Amino acid sequence: MKKLFPLILVLSIVITSCKNEKSQASVDGAQLIRGEFILIDDAGVIKGKDFIYGVELNELANELDKKSKPLQREEYDMVPVVVKGIIKPNPKEGWDEVVEITEIVGVTEPTSELPTKIKSSENGETSSENGHEGHNH
Repeated sequence: MKKLFPLILVLSIVITSCKNEKSQASVDGAQLIRGEFILIDDAGVIKGKDFIYGVELNELANELDKKSKPLQREEYDMVPVVVKGIIKPNPKEGWDEVVEITEIVGVTEPTSELPTKIKSSENGETSSENGHEGHNH
């Protein structure tokens, strides 16, 4: 029984410290956000599977832009990012909510292929990249 008491004491301390750690992380209101980012002129956007936020322009938003620009394949390519930020209502025009980026967790290269582009030929026919030039289906 004497050996069991220190074990229970240690477990209760560990559990209590874990609970405090979680509550401290949510005190500042920052959330982990995974999505695709783009900044054009003075407008930034982070788009996820079921959300889209405007990005509050600050020093970290500009830093995220500098990290993502080299990974863009085209001028308007969105780049996958993971950031921590505070989501708040947007008092201005545009998106309903904006995110204030508080930490850049990661920036990765886009993985999806670019969409196939179809150009019109001079005689009005279209061609595609898969070898079906000049005829319709």
